[in-house]
Amino acid sequence: MLKIQNYINGEYLSPVADRWIDNYNPSNGVVYSQIPNSGREDVSKAYEAAKIAFPKWSNTTLEERSRILSKIAQLITDKLPELAAAESKDNGKPLKLATAVDIPRGSANFQFFANAITQFASEAHESVGLSAMNFTLRQPIGVVGCISPWNLPLYLFTWKIAPAIAAGNCVVAKPSEVTPMTAYLLGEICTEAGLPPGVLNIVHGLGTTTGQAIVEHPDIKAISFTGGTKTGAHIARVAAPMFKKLSLELGGKNPNLIFADSNYEDMLRTTVRSSFANQGQICLCGSRIFVEASIYEQFKKDFIEKVSELKVGNPFDNETNIGALVSKSHLEKVKSYIDNAEDYGGEVIFGGNKVSLDGFEDGYYLQPTVIEVTDNQCVLNQEEIFGPVVTIMSFETEEEVLAMANDVSYGLSATLWTNDLQRTMRLSKQLQSGIVWVNTWLLRDLRTPFGGAKASGVGREGGFEALRFFTEPKNICIKYD
Repeated sequence: MLKIQNYINGEYLSPVADRWIDNYNPSNGVVYSQIPNSGREDVSKAYEAAKIAFPKWSNTTLEERSRILSKIAQLITDKLPELAAAESKDNGKPLKLATAVDIPRGSANFQFFANAITQFASEAHESVGLSAMNFTLRQPIGVVGCISPWNLPLYLFTWKIAPAIAAGNCVVAKPSEVTPMTAYLLGEICTEAGLPPGVLNIVHGLGTTTGQAIVEHPDIKAISFTGGTKTGAHIARVAAPMFKKLSLELGGKNPNLIFADSNYEDMLRTTVRSSFANQGQICLCGSRIFVEASIYEQFKKDFIEKVSELKVGNPFDNETNIGALVSKSHLEKVKSYIDNAEDYGGEVIFGGNKVSLDGFEDGYYLQPTVIEVTDNQCVLNQEEIFGPVVTIMSFETEEEVLAMANDVSYGLSATLWTNDLQRTMRLSKQLQSGIVWVNTWLLRDLRTPFGGAKASGVGREGGFEALRFFTEPKNICIKYD
């Protein structure tokens, strides 16, 4: 059986305490590898490697850093089939999705920051009349911690690592213990690309052991975390008294506001995708669908028809639209919301059942599920389910739907479907979310800030926002005659 190892100081190492975790293939429920359950000793080894590498790496020219990041990007592209297959097997997502989206985005993340770091300028301010000049240096922090989730494994792992090392930091990173494979393969790619030993260290294990050791390490100066809101709150409690910089990209319960004047066919097609892409396991999925009353019944009929055409199947089957959920425990969690829908004030109007596939009977498959609700305050509309489950309900007025969209503890993204420019401007400004998509979904420009409001997190990732997070500003004032 394959044993995934930690990548520390440019080498693959087994955990110091020789503790291991089983890694399951979601498509068939079979253990196919083991990963380290690293502890403080492993994190300390990774930190020491990063600490030693930092002085030289932080003084490497921007051109050299850019060259190495570009090389990593190219190698990810070159190894796309291998990486996509590993991602699909590890996560349960359709191979065609990993091939078209996840792995290309991992490459794009490195290439973007390879270019961005060469354009990340310092600021200067002349104090006219005072004979003084102020300029601001942006210096790397030192050793930083990056902790990423299981839903978009390489995509989000690289989204943190690329800007951190581009800015001159060294990294101790923990991928999700549920989906470790592409992070493991990334170590080989970084070595091949010429990234110096110790600049990136990948330590595998549970959040309660490995993640905790990274967060509480006194000399890891910043933590970038993507994951659940409850875990984010715990990280904040640990890190805040230590005065660490924090970037927390947390949960979402994203509203999809559909008005009668939208482009109906485009809206319908995109809403199916925004509901069930990646088995609904994307923090940006529109899980609360609000439809204007005049088109509600038509939408409900057409939406169910489109959803019924989605094929649940083996991730490696090219006809599959919805693969396996990431783990058995997550499948049971999602299924519990469906099983209790009636008690929560909802009615399952499509799907809701586990799916058994020939030859994959122990896989973690679930039908895409549509639940009709009448009260935005019900559990189904307030708690993040994070699976192939959406709720739908009607609304009468703009004021009503705005109130419902905002009446939730999260504020990550929102999608608005309308061709009324005045309404677009009004609602875009008033929706309490970090991202608003109008007549589209998941259309990302990597230069733009990414993050949420309220319980959806703290800080912003993406573009220069990420480079600002991974650097410390230092103002220098010079008085002259």
